[in-house]
Amino acid sequence: MDIRKLQRAIVNGLEDVKAQDIVIFNTEHLSPLFERVIVASGTSNRQTKALAASVREEVKKQGFSVISTEGEDNGEWIIVDCGAAVAHIMQPAIRQYYNLEEIWGDKPVRLKLSQTKTRPQARGPEASTPAKSATSAKKTTATAQKATATKKTTAAKTTTAAKKTTAAKKTIAVKKAAVVKSTTAVKKTAAAKTTGAAKKTAAKSAPAKRPAAKKAASRSKA
Repeated sequence: MDIRKLQRAIVNGLEDVKAQDIVIFNTEHLSPLFERVIVASGTSNRQTKALAASVREEVKKQGFSVISTEGEDNGEWIIVDCGAAVAHIMQPAIRQYYNLEEIWGDKPVRLKLSQTKTRPQARGPEASTPAKSATSAKKTTATAQKATATKKTTAAKTTTAAKKTTAAKKTIAVKKAAVVKSTTAVKKTAAAKTTGAAKKTAAKSAPAKRPAAKKAASRSKA
């Protein structure tokens, strides 16, 4: 068995599904069971399962056999045992926690990798070009500027509306106060007129009663 062809088949299978941070270690001096440990990351359960399936397919295509696959139930850490080489496909948090590089990584193997395939893809499977990235950055900046301008306009409108509302409230309050004063003045005037009329009536009726009183006095004397 050519271990170099086997490790290349595993790496090709990983790269086909955009595996991240692929590393290869020579473990011949550490274990008699296998000669290579290959570690790679997948961002989700779905991707780690797809990576494992791709590795199996590529290894078999190159004429090698796959002994077993473990960990596909949850997809956090999948081990594909290809005999002389073992692939560990892990999600980033699991990989960081168990740190297999510290256990097996004292003899790394240099192998040319396709960097465009191993880097994370932020916008889907196709790698973005610098021109597209620049255009996207410009669009994002323009959108942010528009959003800021809209917020400022909305704030200005809200402030103007608040000022108008406050002014209207003050005007209404002034009008109410004027109405109250006018009503009070009218009431006072009406009361004054009523009092004056009453006094005049009393004054007119008083002299009419005096002759009657004199007649009564004359009669009593007679």
